[in-house]
Amino acid sequence: MENDARARITVFSDYVCPFCYLEEPNLARVREEYGEAVEVDWRAYELRPEPIPTLDPNGDYLHRVWNASVYPMANSLGMTLRLPPVQPRSRKALEAAEYAREEGRFDEMHEALFRAFFEDGEDIGDTEVLLGVGASAGLDREGLRAALEEGRHTEKVLADEELARRLGVGSVPTMFVGPAGEPLEKAEAIVGAQPYGGRIEAAVEWALSRR
Repeated sequence: MENDARARITVFSDYVCPFCYLEEPNLARVREEYGEAVEVDWRAYELRPEPIPTLDPNGDYLHRVWNASVYPMANSLGMTLRLPPVQPRSRKALEAAEYAREEGRFDEMHEALFRAFFEDGEDIGDTEVLLGVGASAGLDREGLRAALEEGRHTEKVLADEELARRLGVGSVPTMFVGPAGEPLEKAEAIVGAQPYGGRIEAAVEWALSRR
């Protein structure tokens, strides 16, 4: 069936980024308000790929950021986030999400990964954890295991990250809002978690007016 979307929000995101999770309910409201006129397309972006060191979960930096920004934003949105006790690599989680997309369960897996890390403190860099998260999202455990072991979706994740580099993405979430079908280079770039009713909605209205 032909895609009816007239505007697209392309979101570069990582499952270990709390601000990406905090943007989810605002984008869900955009989808609810505009329906099929707006497509939200989540893309992979590893904040700390090999060999970049992961953050110390007990370090001062994370506690400062969470106390100053994450907890207040979560409270304002009625969300419950907890500083995770681990800081894993996210490549496998991003690949697991691509497997879910292929199986028609992306939205369910996307939300389940965020919840597993930021609400339950699970190590989403661990394959067995990912299999459990996938099962909770309606995925076949052995199918997901095979996809991860074979690296079936590694190329897609790396392609997203190469696209992000070409577009100058340096942090997440970074959103590109424009008419569906037009190159992302022509879209409006919006960096960081945004409140509902602000820049994203204005950019969506602009994109819709151009179709």
